[in-house]
Amino acid sequence: MRVAYFDCFAGISGDMCLGALVDAGVSLKELARGLKKLPVTGYSLSARKVIRAGLAATKVDVRLSASAARSSAAGTRWKDIEKTVAASALSKDLREKGLAVFRHLFEAEAKVHGKSFSSVHLHEAGGIDCMVDVFGALIGLKLLGIDTVYSSPVNAGAGTLSTAHGTLPVPAPATAELLRGVPIHSSGALHEATTPTGAALLKSLAAGFQPLPELTPDRIGIGAGSRDTKGLPNVLRIITGESPLTAAGDIVTIIETNIDDMNPQVYEYLSSLLFEAGARDVSLTPVMMKKMRPAVMLSVICGQEKRDDLIDLILRETTSIGVRYYEARRAMMSRVVRKVDTRYGRVRVKISSHARAGEKFTPEYEDCKAIALKKGVSLLRVMEEAKRAAAEKLSPA
Repeated sequence: MRVAYFDCFAGISGDMCLGALVDAGVSLKELARGLKKLPVTGYSLSARKVIRAGLAATKVDVRLSASAARSSAAGTRWKDIEKTVAASALSKDLREKGLAVFRHLFEAEAKVHGKSFSSVHLHEAGGIDCMVDVFGALIGLKLLGIDTVYSSPVNAGAGTLSTAHGTLPVPAPATAELLRGVPIHSSGALHEATTPTGAALLKSLAAGFQPLPELTPDRIGIGAGSRDTKGLPNVLRIITGESPLTAAGDIVTIIETNIDDMNPQVYEYLSSLLFEAGARDVSLTPVMMKKMRPAVMLSVICGQEKRDDLIDLILRETTSIGVRYYEARRAMMSRVVRKVDTRYGRVRVKISSHARAGEKFTPEYEDCKAIALKKGVSLLRVMEEAKRAAAEKLSPA
């Protein structure tokens, strides 16, 4: 599995990301060729070598024509982005990933400025240059053959900055909202180290935020920001390489709490709320607490970005007065769902595969249950028939 590690020790912005990818070996011509699939004009792309606090780096510049700059300064709405992306010749996965990045941006801006999603404008993060930064980063990662992105804790910066809304604290409100659930810190010079665009890219792309994972590096790219500050170099470092993990894997947060004084009927309601709020799994384990009091340990698995929301929900909806949480790595077999025809009817089957562990076939319970009731046959027989048919006819896409 090819991994890209974003080392955000000095923050991240759209141009820093593009610079790091080009420095890591992405051809500027190939990048520009990919970006031409977007129906966006009025800009030019260039790259140059620069020095940032004594460190050599690549600076990628997106220069706008006068008319494009005026258009960008007027602000961009979600419908403008959506229309542009829909009219592009980009692949479906790139269109979806790009829209996900912009959706995060618009949701954050709408929340911090008290506006609706459809009415909010992107100013500093809007326009042609932002489109180039976002889709350029996605294209660059694809050109490098990256399967998974991880990130370090993020340097958010400090101080204040001038915006269309006035002087705001660093991290900017939208950036802070985007970094909810992400480990951040502040060090170095007093400036905006992480921009909303950079934060939105991490929010959408990073499978986890952690120290450098195990990998064999093959490329290292250093992307420069606009400032040449003393001390901490204003750069983003990207390290790519092969990871020994051959199954899909990521970093998750596990939230736990022991409860000994709640009506058990509440757990079904609570589980439904947790899943609706983004939990990946919810489990209940009988435990014995101090003085041998029987209790239930509630365990919730979630992505890091959902941690705070789920903790709030648990504290609100249960009798618990506190929770514990920690990060854990997980390894997973890659999974895909396919339909298979059996002599009893059509059944969805989950196919799990691993380079060394082989394949596993899991029939969808609800499909098998419905067929068993309708046909008057054993549920076990329907499930075994579905597994047999899947093993004969299906393979992972």
